[in-house]
Amino acid sequence: MQRKSRKTMNSQPTIDFEKMDGLVAGIVQDAQTGEVLMLGFLNPESYARTLETGFVTFWSRSRQKLWMKGETSGNRLRIVSAATDCDNDSLLFRVMVDGDGLVCHEGTVSCFTKPVAFSKVVEVARG
Repeated sequence: MQRKSRKTMNSQPTIDFEKMDGLVAGIVQDAQTGEVLMLGFLNPESYARTLETGFVTFWSRSRQKLWMKGETSGNRLRIVSAATDCDNDSLLFRVMVDGDGLVCHEGTVSCFTKPVAFSKVVEVARG
C-alpha cells in the first residue's frame, strides 16, 4: 500500500475559488479557546490581502467590497495559523482577536449564539 505524499510546509495550496462563483468560506476560530467565532467569504483579492497583512480580510457580499474585520471596531483578527480543507475550497483561520474581543456586530464574542432546536436528539454512547 502506497502512502499519499504530503505537501511540504513551504508550498502554498491553490485555493479553488471557482466552486462558489469566485468565493470560498473562511471560518474563524479563536486560537486559544478553539471557539468558532464567525464565518465570512473571501475572493482572490481578499485572500491575497489576508496573506499580505496577517489580518483576515473578507469580501463583503452585500457591499461588494473588501472588508477587514475590525477595521472600525478595533476587533481585528490577527492570524496565528491558517489551513485549507482537503478540497481547497474552504479556509480555517486560527486567530487572536485584537481589541475587546467582541467579534460579532451584535456585541458578542462569537456570531454563533442562536440555538437551533432539533425534534429528535440522537443518543451518543459513552463508554
